[in-house]
Amino acid sequence: METGRKNAELSGLLKKQHALEILRELRARGFEAYFVGGCVRDLLLKKKPKDFDISTSATPAQVEKIFPKTVPVGAKFGVMLVLKEGQPFEVATFRADKGYQDGRRPTGVRFTDAREDALRRDFTVNGLFYDPLGRKVLDWVQGQKDLKRKVIRAIGDAKKRFNEDKLRLLRAVRFASVLGFRIETKTLTALKKQAKGIGAVSQERVRDELVKMLTGPHPARSLELLDQTGLLKHILPEVERMKGVQQPRAYHPEGDVFRHTKLLLKQLKNASVTLAFGALLHDVGKPPTFKRADRIRFNGHDVVGARITEKILTRLRFSNEDKENIVACVEGHMRFKDVKKMKQSTLKRMMQRPTFETELEQHRVDCLASHGDISNWRFLKKKARQFGQETIRPRPLLTGKDLLQMGFEEGPLIGRILRALEETQLEGTLQSLEEARQWVFKTFQK
Repeated sequence: METGRKNAELSGLLKKQHALEILRELRARGFEAYFVGGCVRDLLLKKKPKDFDISTSATPAQVEKIFPKTVPVGAKFGVMLVLKEGQPFEVATFRADKGYQDGRRPTGVRFTDAREDALRRDFTVNGLFYDPLGRKVLDWVQGQKDLKRKVIRAIGDAKKRFNEDKLRLLRAVRFASVLGFRIETKTLTALKKQAKGIGAVSQERVRDELVKMLTGPHPARSLELLDQTGLLKHILPEVERMKGVQQPRAYHPEGDVFRHTKLLLKQLKNASVTLAFGALLHDVGKPPTFKRADRIRFNGHDVVGARITEKILTRLRFSNEDKENIVACVEGHMRFKDVKKMKQSTLKRMMQRPTFETELEQHRVDCLASHGDISNWRFLKKKARQFGQETIRPRPLLTGKDLLQMGFEEGPLIGRILRALEETQLEGTLQSLEEARQWVFKTFQK
């Protein structure tokens, strides 16, 4: 873990060094050049930037001439990538947008100066320029003041900013939740009025913003803001339907399904994608399975929830691997209530699941967000230590080839024997090859 932290620090230092080299080269050729956007915001907040973007008076054609390795990712919009030791750095020409038609991208741009470039950006905290050589911040939008006040404020007319690019609706929520800021009143009002416009944004972009929110430091705040702004019902209507769905007080004294989910997310910080979305969607099957009988029941909500989860993740264009893992967490979350009654072999099979560690953590925060009893979690942690990896995933004592050599005929029986043998081995009954051979002869030989 310490090695990983040091590697990350070294990588960050190299990125900054390479970015400075690019900036110095542009300056040496007579062009203006500054760090811009998120990296400036993070530096002023004393956080380590993930990336360093550069804004310059050099045109894409000039950037291409100066640097030996470039990629014209958006040259017609003034954006080039400059490669340094394989690492890409975005270098963009100062520009103003000519107009927007599709609610996502400008129809064209014209090259301009740094001040006008700042004024066309989304939020004041992202509209700052920094000269690292002169150690000077260029602020035409009062971004430094909003950083101190912890405010997300649109630059200029909020309605116009959101009309230009509908993705900014989600970005406002993401920045507010990840940074722990509030959304300024006029910006929030405009956001609420235009929430329906999020439909113009591709599902991949929506997914990326949701991932950044829910794997960040304040996922519960993200859910609150998505609900407060009206965005939730447009991007995750299945989650919005959790609101008002009551639960039995004996198991869920905290309230309805939506409140429970929000309290669960409050337990998470910088979680993995699988854990974050497993937590968000683990009870998504409760609204359609709600039933009042002897008490409120949600029969089969884990299975129904897994199907709904798969549809949501498919809609949001998640990878097959992420989808498989998250669905497994949703479908398996009710197994944990019965772990103390399980046979040893059943417990071990459960622990063999690729997502077991994530599911176990999800179970812990699920309990903390409801009745608070984590005794099953403690039981499983203890069992995992007792079993160890060798007994949870033991090597098979016999193979199909061994069984054929022992005189059994090829066919369905071989599979039955191997499955039964694995079950017995997991129970800890069989320890050696000879014991396994004797058990198979005794159990299956006619």
